[in-house]
Amino acid sequence: MRALITGGTRGIGFACCRLFSDAGYAVTALYSRDEGAARAARESLPQVDFVRADVANEADVARVFTGIPSLDVLVNNAGICYFAQVQDVTMSDWGRVMGVNTGGAFLATKYAVKKMLAKGGAIVNVSSVWGITGGSCESVYSASKGAVIAFTKATAKELAPAGITVNCVAPGVIDTAMNAHLQGEDRRALEAEIPLGRYGLPEEVAQAVFFLARAKYVTGQILGVDGGFCV
Repeated sequence: MRALITGGTRGIGFACCRLFSDAGYAVTALYSRDEGAARAARESLPQVDFVRADVANEADVARVFTGIPSLDVLVNNAGICYFAQVQDVTMSDWGRVMGVNTGGAFLATKYAVKKMLAKGGAIVNVSSVWGITGGSCESVYSASKGAVIAFTKATAKELAPAGITVNCVAPGVIDTAMNAHLQGEDRRALEAEIPLGRYGLPEEVAQAVFFLARAKYVTGQILGVDGGFCV
């Protein structure tokens, strides 16, 4: 069994790498440019093949998939955030976030499907609670993650006849580097809005991803991993 995980050196992606690897999968993990994080990831998980590739660049994605003999699971986790009021967002900002968060999921799916058509497989996309509810000062990020949800539903219908399931997790506030800027009172105020009263852990999202990757009769679903934030 083989899995490819994008954005695999930190946070949710790294937790997915560990979980799938521990379950016996041969794991290839992509990262964009942080060699320090990649070095630490390789030291911690030497059995995982960490490969540098920009998921927003089709040539990079095509190169990676050319080197993979087969594929059973794709986890589209790579993503970047962007905080700004909408009137201050430039088209360059918009294009960069959409290119990684939505374009990356599209490109990886496009090439993964070619590996899966003969025998089926599973694709799990990582969206966000903001893709469901929208987030103030995160209009571009919210739009990109909402697009991932729509992409999940469309491809689930399209690929089901080939035995390929496509599902999505929508994490809430997870204790990763992306949310490290929230400290002190800001963090406590946000935790107070979460019914379970705390941030989620990357490993808890990875467990949901792993479930969806193995669930043969579940497709087109958006699974919230948010501590009740959207209830």
